[in-house]
Amino acid sequence: MFRSAALISFAFFAVAYGQQIGTLTPEVHPPLTWETCTASGCTTVDGSVVVDANWRYLHQVGSTTNCYDGNEWDFSICTSPTVCAAECALDGADYEETYGVTTTGDSLTLGYVTVSEQKNVGSRLYLMAAGSETEYEIFKLVNQEFTFTVDVSNLPCGINGALYFSQMDADGGVARFPTNKAGAQYGTGYCDSQCPQDIKFIDGVANIVDWTPNPQDPNDNSGTGSMGTCCVEMDIWEANSMSTALTAHSCTVTEQTSCTGTDCSAANATTGFCDQAGCDFNPFRLGVTDFYGPGMTVDTTQPFTVVTQFISSNNESTGTLSSINRLYVQNGNIIQNVNTNVAGITATNAISTEFCEQETTAFAETDTFDEKGGLAAMAEAFNTGMVLVMSIWDDTAVNMLWLDSDFPVGGTAPGDARGSCPVTSGDSATTEAESPNSNVIFSNIKFGAIGSTFSA
Repeated sequence: MFRSAALISFAFFAVAYGQQIGTLTPEVHPPLTWETCTASGCTTVDGSVVVDANWRYLHQVGSTTNCYDGNEWDFSICTSPTVCAAECALDGADYEETYGVTTTGDSLTLGYVTVSEQKNVGSRLYLMAAGSETEYEIFKLVNQEFTFTVDVSNLPCGINGALYFSQMDADGGVARFPTNKAGAQYGTGYCDSQCPQDIKFIDGVANIVDWTPNPQDPNDNSGTGSMGTCCVEMDIWEANSMSTALTAHSCTVTEQTSCTGTDCSAANATTGFCDQAGCDFNPFRLGVTDFYGPGMTVDTTQPFTVVTQFISSNNESTGTLSSINRLYVQNGNIIQNVNTNVAGITATNAISTEFCEQETTAFAETDTFDEKGGLAAMAEAFNTGMVLVMSIWDDTAVNMLWLDSDFPVGGTAPGDARGSCPVTSGDSATTEAESPNSNVIFSNIKFGAIGSTFSA
């Protein structure tokens, strides 16, 4: 994702955080079916989803006392990172009432603002392995394609309905970090290319050192600690009804890895483990302003299917990743991704090494994607395996302008215009007040051989 670690602002109010397993509320993962496909056809998989640990109620073991309240840790309980992990327990989730998350068959709905006993904004969920309560599903993507149907018709400017892959541990970090007792069953072990420092527990210990509440929004109970958590990230889908981006992020690390200081880095910086800016394919940013949106070629007023193909150099899963291709299916029509229309970029509708190099030159950016390993690093992560992530969020720092408006504000250079939303849009407080019932619906997830997951 484009945001830097300092800009992460998943807003979550009805939550607290931890690593032990609580017993106040049973954890029941909402079921979600999906399909694996070959040239011979597709087979249904009985999967489920789990909400991220960062959203969960965290309390002292054996009591209902919060370990984290408002946007501060209770240091009478959390006297050190390891003591906090031992003394605090994650509890089960009421997915619909607390987080606005519902599933029906192969369809997952993520609500934006949910008010029960407290207010919750957004969510982040992972696909669990079929038949398992303790491991995430692992996808190996080289020479494969991933397909889903999405409805963004109820996602206005400033809200992001995202579907992506992160190189998380299948067990949520339990094997590598024994102080993590909750694991994938309770949504632990998150990482991405932004090396986010807002994650409350990293490597099985509490991220309490130098904890600073989010200064951007006094009503947001998030913050940042001294640690971040890094890994390769493939943003299949970051979008609302106005704009969309397909973005690859490489890293020099080959598994979920904690960071501190300059290792966590920032967008466009050459230091740090990961490429935070990414090599992105946003049709509007790449010069085609009438391709994606209400009433356009890909009409966001109604559902459509998104197909992403990870092309191998030798047509084998062990080959080098040569390109990432995109197409859409809507109303029975296959819609090829649009070709770029930017001076200095050879017309293309796919992400490739040449495209990434040309894009950063055309937009006067640093090519951190290739510096951190580029498509070769992506292929290595893809062959190791990735976890599927689905989320809905707003942005208290820069109002999602990097996705759907002009960013930086007032910028007129090539690449600054990223969508048609006004630069005054996306303020999280305004969006939450005016569009609380927004949602994104992901359905009909399919994974398999190139050409096997879709038809006209």
